[in-house]
Amino acid sequence: MAEQRGAADGPTGTGPAGAAQAGTDPAGDREYRAEELARLAGITVRTLRFYRERKLIPPPRREGRIAWYDGHHLARLRTIAALLERGHTLTGIAELAEAFEHGRNVADVLGMGTPTEEEPVRLTPEELAARFEGEATPENLAAALELGYLGTDGDEIVHVSRRLLDVSSALVREGVPLAEVLRAGARVREHADALADLFQTLITRHTPAQDAHRLRPLARSVVEAELSLALDRRMGRRP
Repeated sequence: MAEQRGAADGPTGTGPAGAAQAGTDPAGDREYRAEELARLAGITVRTLRFYRERKLIPPPRREGRIAWYDGHHLARLRTIAALLERGHTLTGIAELAEAFEHGRNVADVLGMGTPTEEEPVRLTPEELAARFEGEATPENLAAALELGYLGTDGDEIVHVSRRLLDVSSALVREGVPLAEVLRAGARVREHADALADLFQTLITRHTPAQDAHRLRPLARSVVEAELSLALDRRMGRRP
């Protein structure tokens, strides 16, 4: 019962508007005692303690008997408030936090030093939830992490491709469940890897290694044209 009362305290007086009024830069190096952090986040100290016990926020730095929190804790509390306002439960938020903490970081996802034509997108958890209203469940986000669509960089989330992010959110807006979009993405990934292997073998067999990146657009054009023709054939069969 104590936990239920603590959870009920959380949303009271919280939200983006209240957080914005605090005027504190979450990226700064300043530290806060529990009372000040709770006031800036718009929650009670009891709720802060409850969130810490539920591992919704990382442990504070200890100096003797005093607990010190920093801007990362404040950013996490504001994220929790925004997700609660969007209808997420504390259990779901805890599962989401755990999924990200065990997910790959942005260096693993992007591949350090690997050339890419894709534009990564940095998002706050609130922005990601807004992109996939009602569909940004812990299960879906864990699947996106497993696929390598998402990585983490400190308190930020990084999507590896603006194009994939835009297409995925557009499909969700059209009524396609995000879970099905991700399952389709996993199948496309298998075929895309096979096609990439085919073109890499073809290019490296007949051209100097330094030309491989320059010829990349040609491989992409073949795949796009063949997919377009395949869609023409399939959609022409529909009644």
